[in-house]
Amino acid sequence: MLSRNLKNVSIYHSVFIMFVFCSARGRASSPVWVADTARASSSVGHAAGARQAVLSGGPGPGRESSQGCSFPLLGMFPELNNLLNTTPDQAEQGKLTLLCDAKTDGSFLVHHFLSFYLKANCKVCFVALIQSFSHYNIVGQKLGVSLTTARECGQLVFLEGLKSAVDVFFRPQEEPHPLQFLREANSGNLQPLYEFVQEALKPMDSGEAAWRCPVLLVDDLSVLLSLGVGAVAVLDFIHYCRATVCREWKGNVVALVHDSGDAEDEENDILLNGLGHQSHLILRAEGLATGFCKDVHGQLRILWRRPSEPTAQRDRSLTYQYKIQDKNVSFFAKGMSPAVL
Repeated sequence: MLSRNLKNVSIYHSVFIMFVFCSARGRASSPVWVADTARASSSVGHAAGARQAVLSGGPGPGRESSQGCSFPLLGMFPELNNLLNTTPDQAEQGKLTLLCDAKTDGSFLVHHFLSFYLKANCKVCFVALIQSFSHYNIVGQKLGVSLTTARECGQLVFLEGLKSAVDVFFRPQEEPHPLQFLREANSGNLQPLYEFVQEALKPMDSGEAAWRCPVLLVDDLSVLLSLGVGAVAVLDFIHYCRATVCREWKGNVVALVHDSGDAEDEENDILLNGLGHQSHLILRAEGLATGFCKDVHGQLRILWRRPSEPTAQRDRSLTYQYKIQDKNVSFFAKGMSPAVL
């Protein structure tokens, strides 16, 4: 009886940690286009009519699969696409992209890549550990995509961590769950989560319409560390996802990791360094060293890597400052903000 009570305490402690962590991160510094979910949620009741307006895209170019998902190619962050020299029609395959934020909110990068790959006609598995589905859907509509429609037509598989973290405790022990590690004494086993991703992105049977390529998007891996999962276990999870999604299925993996900046946080350093060595592209959003500025919200470091080549030949980097607007993000060289010139 005592051991069972202690186990129950441990279970609810894990749930409490998750909600506290997510509330603490909370995107407190979220820009207007992310933080106004309360205002935008008033229109959720009109989602059916709004969805058609979002998906129609007017007379401009769009993409439509045989399964009925159609999204305009416009509406993302075109300046970021220009910096990365890519478009949804030219999306690379077999790549690992690491998103990192330090002393700022890097969620705009997650929203960009989510809308980017949906518009590229890719099958997307989104492991969302930090926000709810409605949050991502409201922001997605501002960027020209409807996650509700993408999920209904089978293009998007969405794992809502905040909701699933509670559901896992109210189902029989023998039933598998992606977040099964929450109810286990040894919280380092992420195999059920990997199996969920594998099932979500596995190639379709012949005769069914095929998506361009599979994509795994995770927001964010730091939550797993806060729940007691070791950095080595998280790296193993990404390793197996890369082997399956990137190498076997020629897809892409995109993951966000929060840089706490704490020199004593060894697990976070191990995770960041380990992923950095494996990544082909690293986008690091940083707060300004001088503090808050209404005209410049931070700076973005872009690092292109070719892990298979010698060090002197494989890395190329650029640094830009940025300002987050209502439905867009503008980028400019250091000291070249329109407000300064």
